[in-house]
Amino acid sequence: MRGNTRLTMPVSLLWAVDVYGRVYSLSTGEQQWEQCHDAVLEFKRVTAVQQCCWGIACDHHIYLNVHSSDVPIRYQEETYENQRWNPVDNFSDHLLPSDRWKWSDITGLEHQPLDSFLLPSTNWEWEGDWYIDENFGGEPTEKGGWTYAMDFPATYMKDKKWNSCVRRRRWIRYRRYKATDTWAKIPSEGHSGPLPDPFNDISCGGWEISEEPRGKLSLWAVSLQGKVWFREGIHHHSPEGDVWEEVSLPGEVVQISCGPGDLVWAVLWEGQLIVREGITRDCPQGSSWVVVDSPNPEAGAIHVAVGDNVVWAVTKDNKVWFRRGINSHNPCGSGWIGMVGEMVMINVGLNDQVWGISCVDRAVYFRQGVTSSELSGKAWKAVNVPRDGDIRSHSSASISSLHSAGCFFSGEVQAQSVMSEDSDTEGGPQRSCPSFPSPEPSPIDPDVSKPRIPKVTSDSFISEMLSDREVKQEGTTAATTASPSIPEEEVALGEPEAKCPPPALVLSPSLSGGLGDPQWSNVDLEETQTHLAVGPAVVRGDSADTCSLSSVATYTLCQGEPYGADEHPLWAWVSGGGCGVNCHSQLNWFNSATALASSVQSMSLSISPAQTAAWRKQIFEQLSERSKREMDHFKHYEQAVEQSVWVKKGTMQWWRDWKPHKWVDVRFALEQFSGPEGNQDGILFLYYNFNEEKKYLHAFINEVTILVPVLNDSKHTFAVYTAERTKQRWPIRLAAATEVEMHDWLALLSVSCCDSRGIQGPPSKQAIWSVTCKGDIFVCEPSPSLEACPYPTPCDQMFWRQVGGHLRLVECNSLGVVWGVGYDHTAWVYTGGYGGGFFQGLASSTDNIYTQTDVKCVYIYENQRWNPVTGYTNRGLPTDRYMWSDATGLQECTKANTKPPSPHWIWVADWAIDYGISGGTDREGWQYAADFPMSYHGHKTLKDFVRRRRWARKCKLTTTGPWQEVPPIPLCDVTIIPCGAQSSVETIPLWAISNKGDVLCRLGVTLLTPAGTSWLHVGTDQPFKSISIGGANQVWAIARDGSAFNRGSVSSESPAGDCWYHIPCPAKQKLQQVSVGRTSVYTVDQNGNLWFRQGLTPSYPQGSSWEHICNNVRKVSVGPLDQVWIIADKVQGSHSLSCGTVCHRLGVQPMEPKGQSWDYGIGGGWDYITVRGNSIEAPRVRMPSLTPSLTASLTDPLRPPPPRSLLPVMITEMENGNDVRC
Repeated sequence: MRGNTRLTMPVSLLWAVDVYGRVYSLSTGEQQWEQCHDAVLEFKRVTAVQQCCWGIACDHHIYLNVHSSDVPIRYQEETYENQRWNPVDNFSDHLLPSDRWKWSDITGLEHQPLDSFLLPSTNWEWEGDWYIDENFGGEPTEKGGWTYAMDFPATYMKDKKWNSCVRRRRWIRYRRYKATDTWAKIPSEGHSGPLPDPFNDISCGGWEISEEPRGKLSLWAVSLQGKVWFREGIHHHSPEGDVWEEVSLPGEVVQISCGPGDLVWAVLWEGQLIVREGITRDCPQGSSWVVVDSPNPEAGAIHVAVGDNVVWAVTKDNKVWFRRGINSHNPCGSGWIGMVGEMVMINVGLNDQVWGISCVDRAVYFRQGVTSSELSGKAWKAVNVPRDGDIRSHSSASISSLHSAGCFFSGEVQAQSVMSEDSDTEGGPQRSCPSFPSPEPSPIDPDVSKPRIPKVTSDSFISEMLSDREVKQEGTTAATTASPSIPEEEVALGEPEAKCPPPALVLSPSLSGGLGDPQWSNVDLEETQTHLAVGPAVVRGDSADTCSLSSVATYTLCQGEPYGADEHPLWAWVSGGGCGVNCHSQLNWFNSATALASSVQSMSLSISPAQTAAWRKQIFEQLSERSKREMDHFKHYEQAVEQSVWVKKGTMQWWRDWKPHKWVDVRFALEQFSGPEGNQDGILFLYYNFNEEKKYLHAFINEVTILVPVLNDSKHTFAVYTAERTKQRWPIRLAAATEVEMHDWLALLSVSCCDSRGIQGPPSKQAIWSVTCKGDIFVCEPSPSLEACPYPTPCDQMFWRQVGGHLRLVECNSLGVVWGVGYDHTAWVYTGGYGGGFFQGLASSTDNIYTQTDVKCVYIYENQRWNPVTGYTNRGLPTDRYMWSDATGLQECTKANTKPPSPHWIWVADWAIDYGISGGTDREGWQYAADFPMSYHGHKTLKDFVRRRRWARKCKLTTTGPWQEVPPIPLCDVTIIPCGAQSSVETIPLWAISNKGDVLCRLGVTLLTPAGTSWLHVGTDQPFKSISIGGANQVWAIARDGSAFNRGSVSSESPAGDCWYHIPCPAKQKLQQVSVGRTSVYTVDQNGNLWFRQGLTPSYPQGSSWEHICNNVRKVSVGPLDQVWIIADKVQGSHSLSCGTVCHRLGVQPMEPKGQSWDYGIGGGWDYITVRGNSIEAPRVRMPSLTPSLTASLTDPLRPPPPRSLLPVMITEMENGNDVRC
């Protein structure tokens, strides 16, 4: 379908089926319907989600179209080979009768020989042959991959011991799903064999079912006999699912709808509706049905559509109804509300957005104004875009001449078939004139009646729409033009809106008997007759009133386009389940130019780009001359003001420096002044009362190093740091009365600080980027002496300024390419702007600023203790933690009192049990341990007296910044090659890891296209979590089990390399993160230890061993000069320990790559830093080797050297009430 545009596949698609059974998709970034040309059969209806689309063809079979992606769908098959030792044969496959199978699953209960694994369908293919997994718990095993134990089952080890009597090894083979971007047939197989009857309706959803693992889908289908079936086993690694399972019903169903969550509604033949209850993570098909009455007892329901929190319905009189009171606790709602408009069907897509097909003109309509606070929306608006392949005239002919000409191309007129309005039998053979050459199209006979639209599918619903179409009297004009919108008021639909003839050519009766008639066929279906009013409310003819659903005509599509050049398509079905739009989306679907606009534009004056460029140049020259002329007239005047002063005052609250610490009211003033040479500076004053005496604090603007918004639930606070206060880890904390006032002060102070330092515009290519725990982004312009030795610029004197946006991590290089990843794993690329967020006016660039969203989860823990009487209860010991707490157990966090991280965040979901916590959970989400706090596991033992489970709730942030989204693959890590500023690199190597653990290499990344073009998947045997690329294209990565890998033979000719080399981890440690510089490799393990890889040489890039550097490290970044920066925890401040502090490794030289000591910078509250863009080399001074203490003292000779080493390893959670936690 989109094979030619695979690399730029749109993330969001609207799917639709026209009355001729042809499937179209409309991208949110395009303005035309794209036909699915690979569909061999005509389709009746489709149901879409973001990653795929399901459909029912005219053969009543279900087909699946999976969108192609740069990350293939791979499934890992595994089996275990088991052996037992005996004194004769040593280890062999001669097992005891009580042992497990020779080839089995991991439990040993299921027999799984290699030849028993078969492909699920012809849509899969094997990637290679079986091979042995030689990795065990992050460590490489001996050759052969065997692990040893005393007996089956037991704890296995990679080393063989004297009492090792059994062994096993794992065999792996991958299969890949190959049927992407094409319609693959899904077998109609149930548990007991083929299904008894074909399908008639289908609905897909369920990807947001509470506590459901990501990637799972629920597919519901209705058969012709009114039965409901549920497709089991649909998830990311198995898009086809497994088998169909029948769901019991209270009656016969005609249509069903499944929402993204746990809402499932269906329509009965009698016109009533039923609601599925009991849908959970463990039971996605639900448990029971509840009957809901139709909105109109006299006209039963014929269609229903559900979303997250909405239910819409259509009755037999085509009226639209909205169900109020829908939520997760009340899926049945409370009542119906009648809405304006008449539709033949309706669909609810993502974000509860509503799509429909009007019964008046068969156009697709979008419900405007649907928000979380107004789910019913405001008005209908038609989607008015052309189809691909539409032949549109650009001549200056009038609209009437275009209509009268019909479809004119190459001297041939292609005619649609004409159906007489007084025909008694709809299924009778109809004849039409074939295509024939003619110099002029035949005029339309005014006595010819309106043509009946041919019936095109075997679907009873589409047949009804076509058979009940309006029949007008002879002599009246035929078609009505599509209205751009349906207003929110009753209109007289019986009046014709246009008096022009139909766009498609209708031949006179004298021409209706030519040779080569198109073939018509009748398909008889035994279905109930239901009269649906889908046309305007006018008196219908006898043929319309007595239409039958048992006779349906099929139109032969080989005659060419069924529509005229300027006629909009007639739609039969629409699905918005994969269309990610909302009320704020900027769509160009509603203002598409019509034929009249095209004619007017063709008659207008054509302006070439060359003329436009010449005019712009001329205007610019005139303005430049005028400016020069006016400035020359005033050169002889003296400057009126040599120095100016501005003062801004306000009232705030200040967190007092001394004990008892508390908020006190203060007056705050900013005094700015500018000198005769234009230099600007200022002073901050803070006036307060102490012991009835007026005092003040002050700080020079040019001494302020950073302004940080501080995370606080109840106050709008920010912190002001200077170099001295950075050393003390104790900033000036201020709280404004309102959020707007805080943002105004932050913007003003930030601009003043930048002006005093002469910093303007976007960050440089050499900038150092960092991210706080809150997600705020800061940049620092490095000085040439920052990496100087032995006199580097102290870290506490670095000036940081904020950039708009919200990210979890950011990576850069010295060529100016910057990528970031949000908390929701969305990838973002830097656009070159500055400002955004609360920066407005001169503090922000006018272009390259875009809307950015981020979603994160807030976690709380439910804790329980066991007692012999009642079992596990929420009554703990007096020394226990809170029964509802945070991860540490020191702070009480209940569902009621837990708020989003800040007022900028809003809840977007309800509390749900989190089953994805490390260590595993049982079916109810509990983790067990002997006591609080201990190591938790997902199964209960006799020694477990406490348990906990984690609850999660999603919240969303919307802001602006110089970032653009890079769809469609979510990422968890990204890395860009560090290089010199003068490097001439055509394609910049960029690697990433998806949120599922796939390793990806980005292609097409250049200075002009920093976002790149496509992803290249790099195969791995297990999911990864961290990756870094360094000098000479050295790629290192960390797997989720903590093992390290090096990618071999990566080059510009082979950007993905050829194979992975397993690197042994430090003894008894599992690695967490890696960073590679020009010649150095550093890693951080899960216990916060920093390791340096020794023995790296060009001939042996894997190195030889690990050397421990320090502990209490959160993140590490190694730059293009091999400089080392970290985010450290437990750094001593003047009042307490500080977590999340930026630190710089001193003394790093080519002969001493490990450095000597640490210099501490801004903190705490920082979470990420990257120095991979700073390639400014400072002049080196030859001096004798210095001791670490002397090197630390040289950073600030005016004060005695403080302790410059991190604290010993203390893996404990410490609460710091005075530390600024961002």
